[in-house]
Amino acid sequence: MSSLFLGIISFVLFVAICVLGFILIGKNEQVDQLMATLNKMRRSFNELDEQAKLIVKTDLQLNRAQEELDRRLKSLDALQKASRLISTTLDENEIFHRLDQSLLTELGFEKNLIMFYDENKNLHSRVNIGFSEKEIEYIITNLSKDTNISTDLTSGHTISSVATTPLLKRDAINRLFNIEHFVLSPILTQSGIIGIIFVGNQSNALPITEGDEELISILANQIGQSLENARLFEQAFRSSQDLESKVQDRTKQLASALEEVKNISKMKSEFISAVSHELRTPLTSIKGYAAILMTGKLGNIPDAVNQRLEKINLHSDNLVKLINDLLDIARIESGRMAMNLNHCHLGTIVENIRDLLTPQMKDKKLSFQSEIDPRLPEMYLDASQIDRVFINLIGNAIKFTPENGLISVKTRFDAENQIVFVDVGDTGIGIAEEDLDKLFNEFYRVDNKINQSVKGTGLGLTLAKKIVEAHGGTMGVSSKLGEGTTFHFTLPMKPDNKPEEKT
Repeated sequence: MSSLFLGIISFVLFVAICVLGFILIGKNEQVDQLMATLNKMRRSFNELDEQAKLIVKTDLQLNRAQEELDRRLKSLDALQKASRLISTTLDENEIFHRLDQSLLTELGFEKNLIMFYDENKNLHSRVNIGFSEKEIEYIITNLSKDTNISTDLTSGHTISSVATTPLLKRDAINRLFNIEHFVLSPILTQSGIIGIIFVGNQSNALPITEGDEELISILANQIGQSLENARLFEQAFRSSQDLESKVQDRTKQLASALEEVKNISKMKSEFISAVSHELRTPLTSIKGYAAILMTGKLGNIPDAVNQRLEKINLHSDNLVKLINDLLDIARIESGRMAMNLNHCHLGTIVENIRDLLTPQMKDKKLSFQSEIDPRLPEMYLDASQIDRVFINLIGNAIKFTPENGLISVKTRFDAENQIVFVDVGDTGIGIAEEDLDKLFNEFYRVDNKINQSVKGTGLGLTLAKKIVEAHGGTMGVSSKLGEGTTFHFTLPMKPDNKPEEKT
């Protein structure tokens, strides 16, 4: 701008010299013309001077705007950096550690103070830049006493030194923090205010703008959100640890209870086995004496006595069967009864059982239908034990199916998984849903008219299920009252305990 002024002055001096030259040579008309030109140039110069002043003023304003823009960009960059740092950790102490002096100073403020409330609503300093311990103690003590400021902060309002803030509040903050330019913003979470952030500059610094106020409000919100996330994570982590500890304790209790149940079950099996063995000896004697008496070898027996001896013999057979079933269940449960596995065909077993039970089915005019999967190859089975399974299931079906009903046996071979699915169904009276879960319990008998009139032990289904499980299979049941019952069980083609094949 100085070269412009020098040029103008040089031009004016040149014009003045020309005028004096014409005056000296006495040319009045030319002097008048030159004077007019000079006046015109003077006016142009004044206009140029005004434009130059306007340019200088605009240049200064542009420089200030550029400085302010640079400061805002630097502050925004610092805010982004701070937000990124504190939002990438879930450790509360690490959040404050990352809000270090260099980071806060980059926001464009000389002094910073971040305070938080404890459980008793008392303020404590967590981040401090530019304040002494005595100043902090004074600030915390008197800040809580100023109800106007506390009310504004609790309500979520930011207080700053911009002109829109009431003068009384600005003066109160000035006296409290001894800072002319400042922003005081609450740190909020969903549960309310948890802290306060203060930033400020001395009187010789640039005034606080609404942009600065917004910047600090954003930072306060980011701090509040990060702290809330950290605390929620800590609560979730502690809850998880507590739950895991409870699960471990409960698991130990269940393991202990399971071990106790196993011991009780083992004791029960051993008790049943021992009692059954003890009962077999006197039963054998009773049956033997009854048989001798019935033969007449000890003399003629009256008909009335003979009838009673037949009942003794019959009931002895029932007791022997009951004892044998109990012994077999106890042996299977304890693992002392090994299945004698050999090659056999399931279809053959079904046909043999059909022939065995045909007289009973004819007595009740029951139809029998079997569907054996033609793809079914020979299997590794204990044929005698599988016989007992079919005898118990088909015998049950005969017992609970009215005259002219249907009993069916269906098999399906799953070649991919090498498993055979077997269904033994009937069109009998069915079983109530509440009884299905108890059906395989030892000695359990469904309360119905047939069971009330026909005696039974309640061991047949239990034994059948144990035999199937000993082969590596499973057994279940489905039923509807008045429509019938179907027992489902599976048998693997080659159980894990199959014997080695001889070469």
